[in-house]
Amino acid sequence: MKLIILDRDGVINQDSAAYIKSPQEWRPIPGSLNAISRLNQAGFHVIVATNQSGIGRGLFDMAALNAIHEKMHKALAQAGARVDAIFFCPHAADDNCKCRKPRPGMLEDIAHRLNTDLAGVPMIGDSLRDLQAAAIAKATPMLVLTGKGKKTQRAGGLPPGTPVFPDLAHAVDALVA
Repeated sequence: MKLIILDRDGVINQDSAAYIKSPQEWRPIPGSLNAISRLNQAGFHVIVATNQSGIGRGLFDMAALNAIHEKMHKALAQAGARVDAIFFCPHAADDNCKCRKPRPGMLEDIAHRLNTDLAGVPMIGDSLRDLQAAAIAKATPMLVLTGKGKKTQRAGGLPPGTPVFPDLAHAVDALVA
């Protein structure tokens, strides 16, 4: 199975320091939906793995998250694209859960549910915690400079060999070439 894991905020859609709390705040990054379509056409199963601590912080509820994801699914469909599953961690940082990236629990859950090994599976994110979770789960971390990506690159400490791309579209170019 050809598999790829994408972070959501800052990779697929614009990020916000105030969190994406409603469908109205969800806006795709230019080129990201077409990039996912190209992944689908290349035979990849596309999985989203996203921390959504706004739920744990009481900033929005499950109904709002579902509405945001419904808007994303509709926008993807209009671009001839789809994601096969969305995994999320609803916990706040101080909840000490196993699923919040940089811990690998969410990625381990993906591997378990899909009955697959994540070794070599690309994991594209914009934050160090995305890349750290990928490395711990033996996936291949890839950084995009959208969202928090430029700040992440400047801060350093990337897992060794992490490739860096301007955005999801350029990362997909490298993967499907």
